[in-house]
Amino acid sequence: MDPSQPPGENYANPKTCFFHVLFKAGALAFYILSALFFNSFVIIFVVTVLLAALDFWVVKNVSGRILVGLRWWNEINDLGESVWKFESLDQESLARMNKKDSWLFWWTLYITAVAWIVLGIFSLIRFQADYCLIVGVCLTLSIANIVGFTKCRKDAKKQFQQFASQTIASRVSSTIQSAFSVV
Repeated sequence: MDPSQPPGENYANPKTCFFHVLFKAGALAFYILSALFFNSFVIIFVVTVLLAALDFWVVKNVSGRILVGLRWWNEINDLGESVWKFESLDQESLARMNKKDSWLFWWTLYITAVAWIVLGIFSLIRFQADYCLIVGVCLTLSIANIVGFTKCRKDAKKQFQQFASQTIASRVSSTIQSAFSVV
């Protein structure tokens, strides 16, 4: 580490950050450059969607946990209803998360979705409906992670606020009780 750099300026999890970006960049780059090397729509579709699916899995199950301390999933309950489930580190641990890792996580999530939207617009302009299918699948996977992690972050904040208000209420209650028990 360079001693002239202030502490906290480096990524705390460089390998996780690398893989967080790798599959996003891989899917986008393959989609964009594949027309130069392949004539087969099927190969372009399969490889691009496979890379986007790997990105979805890595973000949802690995980098989300490590870089921002969040995890989400969706279950179907006994009534057949979709139920979102969220996990997050406690507020103290979340506060200690590396800011640079967190910044990379959130910005790449949003930038990737924007890139797929732009590519979708280009496909529409060029009347390539089949390529819109690829973009649609990749955009859906990107948006699913954005929605999942955004809901998870909001749930973590709500849990912290509930914990804080319960803690304050119990402290106030015990202080009042102790004040009256002295009298």
